[in-house]
Amino acid sequence: MPQGVDAPRSPSHVSVLPVEVLRLLCPAPGQVLVDATLGAGGHARLLAERLVPGGRLIGLDRDATMLELARPRLADLPVTRVQAPFSQLRQVLDDQGIAAVDGVLADVGVCSDQLDDPQRGLSFAQPGPLDMRFDPTTGEPASALLHRLNERDLADLFWRYGEERFSRRIARRIVEARRHAPLETTEQLAQLVRRCIPRPAGRRRKPPIDPATRVFQALRIAVNDELGELEKLLKILPSCVRPGGRVAVISFHSLEDRLVKTAFRDRSLWEVLTRKPVRASAEEVRNNPRARSAKLRAALRL
Repeated sequence: MPQGVDAPRSPSHVSVLPVEVLRLLCPAPGQVLVDATLGAGGHARLLAERLVPGGRLIGLDRDATMLELARPRLADLPVTRVQAPFSQLRQVLDDQGIAAVDGVLADVGVCSDQLDDPQRGLSFAQPGPLDMRFDPTTGEPASALLHRLNERDLADLFWRYGEERFSRRIARRIVEARRHAPLETTEQLAQLVRRCIPRPAGRRRKPPIDPATRVFQALRIAVNDELGELEKLLKILPSCVRPGGRVAVISFHSLEDRLVKTAFRDRSLWEVLTRKPVRASAEEVRNNPRARSAKLRAALRL
């Protein structure tokens, strides 16, 4: 077990679009596939079961806790777990002695088990430290980012990654607050943001999302350089996938989806298998509300 990792627990994460992933990647015995975001191992198990006999799955994750969480679920299958960001996929394959694989899946959403762990600071649902790092051993936590950036950069961050309309007001209040004491917990930040955003007028059929949602999303994306990591993955994928191999990417944010769509437009490298992004069915969303914003795009390596 990696140092500092707690004993494994039962995963709570439910993988999105499982049927669609299998249909588009077409895993078969003897193939070598990559799950670039192993998480709790749900997608990995579905894929690895279809690779035997003779096949193999390489599972990457930046988070050592997720690799350990997935271990029991994958123990009876030919899965190699590697702690690495998916931007290092080419290096990982070289280390494994693999020239090219038959398929790659990248579910770039956050695992529910990470969101539900208050010590990760990814959610305001429970009080916890403002960390937000997928790999807590590298980079700076969200609390450091909030302390370091000036008011303008904070406002730009909240607008770019969270499309937060009140980004300037929130940034100003953060700068004012940190003059007295640093923001160090999810509860402190969430309460500050809520005080900055006016209540919606009138009655609504659906309850509005928590005002802190967009700011937390923006911080998480920035702390983990999620868009930069995705850009790097999309750039190296052609060197990792054999001709005839397949790639599927599940995104949860319009900025991510735009990057995937643009990369797959290169007709010298890819044949698009999904004209429009595949969305979760109404039934799946009822059973797993976090699937609501998922978008799946797939392409064939030429």
